[in-house]
Amino acid sequence: MQVFTPEELDDEILGDLMEEIQELYEASEQTLIELELRPEDNELQRSLFRSVHTIKGDLGLVSFSPMIPILQHVEDLLDYLRKGQIAYTSTMSDLVLITMDKVKTFVEQCMNQGKAPYDGDMHDRLVAAIAKIQPDNQAMHEKLLANAVLILDPSLDLGGDNDDGDSSAKPSSAAAMIGNTGIPKDLSSEKQQDILFFRDLMKAIERRSKYWEGRGDRIAKLASYVNKASGYLVDADQLAVACYTHDFGMAFMPLKLLNKTDKYSEIEFNLMRSHVYKSSRLLEHLDEWDGARKIVMQHHERVDGSGYPLGIKEKDMCEGAKLLAILDAYDAMTHSRAHNGEAKYSKKDAVIAINREAKGQYSVKWLRIFNQAMTALLTKQ
Repeated sequence: MQVFTPEELDDEILGDLMEEIQELYEASEQTLIELELRPEDNELQRSLFRSVHTIKGDLGLVSFSPMIPILQHVEDLLDYLRKGQIAYTSTMSDLVLITMDKVKTFVEQCMNQGKAPYDGDMHDRLVAAIAKIQPDNQAMHEKLLANAVLILDPSLDLGGDNDDGDSSAKPSSAAAMIGNTGIPKDLSSEKQQDILFFRDLMKAIERRSKYWEGRGDRIAKLASYVNKASGYLVDADQLAVACYTHDFGMAFMPLKLLNKTDKYSEIEFNLMRSHVYKSSRLLEHLDEWDGARKIVMQHHERVDGSGYPLGIKEKDMCEGAKLLAILDAYDAMTHSRAHNGEAKYSKKDAVIAINREAKGQYSVKWLRIFNQAMTALLTKQ
C-alpha cells in the first residue's frame, strides 16, 4: 500500500473541489439510474462522460495524481459509449459508481488527514483491465467489465470470469452490486443483507415465468427514483423491500394460471388475488420490515375503495402502497405478459394510459410526482 501526500493547498480550494466532486457524483448517480431505463440516450451518455472528465480535470489542477490514470481510462470507455462504439450495460454502471466512490473517499482522506493510502498495483491492474475494452471486442465486454469491477472490489462477484482464466466463478446474489439494484446505498450491514436476501429470492421467483425476468430490480430502481423526486415521502428501506417482495406469493400459483392467455374465471381471479396475503405473510414476523409488509398488503388497493384485498380507500392506504400501485401497473404495461400476448406499451404510452385510467384507481398526488419523474426520464433535457 502506498501513501499519497498532496501539495499544501488552501482549505478553500480543497473545499470547493470536494463540493464539486460531490455534486458531480450525485449527478452521475442520477444519470446512471436514467441510463438503466434509457440505455441508448446519447445525451445521458454525454452527461456521464462530462462528469468524469470534469472530475479528472479538477484532480489534475490540484495534482492528485494517483486517481487520474483510472479516471482517464473510465473517460475513454465513456467516450466509446457516447460515440456509439460500445453499448451501455449495468456492469458498466457498477464500474463507474465504484470508481467514483474510490475517488471521493481518496479526496476526503486527503482533506481530512493530509494524506491518503492507495494500492498502486491495483490501480495498474485496473487500468490494464479497462484498456482491454475496445469497440472491436463487443462479445467480451461483459466479462471484461466484470473483471474490472472485481479488481476494484474483489468481494463483489458479478458472475464474470477473472483474468487468470478461472471460469469456475459463479454469480453470488449475496454479493450483488448495490449500484446495480434498487437497494439504498447507505444501509447497515444487517439491513443490506436482508434486502439482498429478498432480492435473491425474487430472482428465483422470476424464473418461474418467462414474463418476470428482471421485474424486481426494474420496479425497485424506478421506485427509488420516483421516491427521490418526492423528497423521500416513503422510507427508502421499506420501499425497497416491498418492491422485491410484493409478488412473492405469485410463485405459489399454478403455472397454467400464470401463463394463461384467456380471461380468468372468477375462481381463478380470486386465487391470483390471494398472492397479496401470501406475500405479506412472509414479512409478518420481521418487525423491522413492518412498513414493507403494509405496502405489500395494500399495493392492489384503489383510492376509491374498489381494490383488494381489504377494499380500503386512499385515506387508509400507506404512501408506499400508493406509489407501488402505479409502478406495478407501469411495469406490467411496458413488458410482455401472458394476458396481453407479446403486446406491450412504449414507456411514453404507458404513462399516458396510466393517467387515463387514474380516476378512482391511483393517488392524484403520487400520479403527479410519477408524471414529473417520468417526464424527466423520457424527455431529453
